[in-house]
Amino acid sequence: MMNNSNENTTKKPTHNIYITKLKTGAEKPEWIKVGAAWEHGDEEGLNLSLNILGETVSMVVRKNRAKAE
Repeated sequence: MMNNSNENTTKKPTHNIYITKLKTGAEKPEWIKVGAAWEHGDEEGLNLSLNILGETVSMVVRKNRAKAE
């Protein structure tokens, strides 16, 4: 099997994804887990898997790179 630099090398997520919601009268916000993320092998980005309104949404995050002049 070929291993691209953005492929996951582990099945376990390297990060968890949360939203925070401050409830009325609460001092601290509630942390609600909405997904997981896996770091790319090149450490330049993440694959995200979010659960939004019962649907699983996949996203990719990559570091910004300087544009060639």
